[in-house]
Amino acid sequence: FAELYVAVTGLPVESSRVLPGLVLCRDFTAYSPAAGDLRAVLVTEPLRPALSALEVEFDVDSEGQYRTSLRWIARKTEAVMKHLQSNNIKLLLSSVKQEEVVIYYAKLYGVSVVECLSLEEIALICEITGASPYVSFGDNVHGEITETAMVTFCQPLLVGSERCVHIGFSSVCAFQPHCLILCGPVGGVIEQHAAALQGAFTMLQQLFKTVDQ
Repeated sequence: FAELYVAVTGLPVESSRVLPGLVLCRDFTAYSPAAGDLRAVLVTEPLRPALSALEVEFDVDSEGQYRTSLRWIARKTEAVMKHLQSNNIKLLLSSVKQEEVVIYYAKLYGVSVVECLSLEEIALICEITGASPYVSFGDNVHGEITETAMVTFCQPLLVGSERCVHIGFSSVCAFQPHCLILCGPVGGVIEQHAAALQGAFTMLQQLFKTVDQ
């Protein structure tokens, strides 16, 4: 329930409304408008390639080596973004903050980026879409990316004074996500209404479970 409502203070309760899809309380790091259905990929690790394997020290002895390393990273990162583009992926949902070089090439190849999603948000999106986080691109930048989520819309949304991300997902289950924009003059009022709504939904869950049995 915590991932399915957004609290907005300073507005009357009557301003509350229900929106289809999910509202993520953060702004786009990169935004490229795209019309119609699009594909999204979830990641839980940085996309910028590492210069060495885990627990292996990488020594740079000169300025020239350092610049060569940066060029190698840029080429590898660009290859990853080209791979996304070739698979018609227009949205990258990341639980970690990505490096600037990733954001640069995302903008260049028309991929919108939303960073720093919570583990609960990632788990909810996986449940709705049936997709799994894409663990590692590695050197495989030619095959088809199958771990994708289908998105029906993806756009900025101004909630009060906060810029948010509004996303509609094609659900693979009976659950069709909707998000409640819950308004109130102060935070305490919103918390009371949220607790009351959560209790009402819990009661309905128990009621329908009894009827089904």
